[in-house]
Amino acid sequence: MTMRKVTIKDVAQEAGVSISTVSNALNGVDVLRPETRQRILEVVERLNYVPNLNGRNLKSQCTKVIGLFLTSIKGTYYNILADAIYQECKNYDYELNIFVSERADNMMAKILGKQMDGAIILNRDIGEKEIALFQKTQTPVIFLDRELQGEQITSVIFDSYHEGELVAQYLLSLGHRTFAYMNGTNDNYDNLKRLEGFQTGLLQAGVYLDKEYIIEGKFEKETSYHSIKQFVKSKKPLPEAIFAANDVSAIGVVEALIDSGIRVPEQVSVVGCDDIEIASLVKPSLTTVRTSFENQGTLAVKHLIALITGNEKGCIDVVQGRMILRESTSERNRL
Repeated sequence: MTMRKVTIKDVAQEAGVSISTVSNALNGVDVLRPETRQRILEVVERLNYVPNLNGRNLKSQCTKVIGLFLTSIKGTYYNILADAIYQECKNYDYELNIFVSERADNMMAKILGKQMDGAIILNRDIGEKEIALFQKTQTPVIFLDRELQGEQITSVIFDSYHEGELVAQYLLSLGHRTFAYMNGTNDNYDNLKRLEGFQTGLLQAGVYLDKEYIIEGKFEKETSYHSIKQFVKSKKPLPEAIFAANDVSAIGVVEALIDSGIRVPEQVSVVGCDDIEIASLVKPSLTTVRTSFENQGTLAVKHLIALITGNEKGCIDVVQGRMILRESTSERNRL
């Protein structure tokens, strides 16, 4: 026996609201209380309701709009990434709407309400419940901060684990045997993978990274600077090399070491990650792992358009990085 298809009327009755209120919630119309919208979206998920878009699609085919969902726009990464996505959208004659939010219900209302043809997400507030709803509704989505794959879900991620391994192998090859890691944030995919890969690379050589040498940096120059200054004041033995989760943190590390009277790289080698423009301009110039924010953004749009047009199924695309050797690292001076 075939089950009856859930309708918008069913959702309205279950949520205790009118059909127009459900429509407003799904279309992101900003007239509802957040708790009402959230209740409606929960009913949509529970009943597995898929909006009937056939009538609208016959009229408009598509919106020609892509949504980019972030939790921050602070820092070089977000600026370069957003611009690369925007430039690639123009190549496909698409508009880009950028949303900076920590409200999953607001984001889901905009995406499911079909104000856009698909979404690029770098936002940890979109969790398992929302991802399950994307899968049920076959919504084209690209994730940049985790490894996910579905029929209409693709991830475009950096090979951060391998990047961490590369740094470990390189620093070990210089003769270094004691290390520190300047941590990013604990909810960030790339930070966690870089740390994991770095630890694995060290362990393969029989070197253990002590937890006391995983130092708080938050991907920020100022935080990294002050953390290193405090570390030096603690009188703990200096590591022979420090790997920072990104270049901004690494620059803060270098400045703090120099201001503390410690020579870089003669006493401590420092490696960053990303190869942002300033990495080659600071003194000493920064050894780093070159990733490509532009490439990630461009690939995200290409994959999303392919999902929207039905030209590909969801996949995981991994952007490779490579070591860039500059002045902030050198062979360990044993004298």
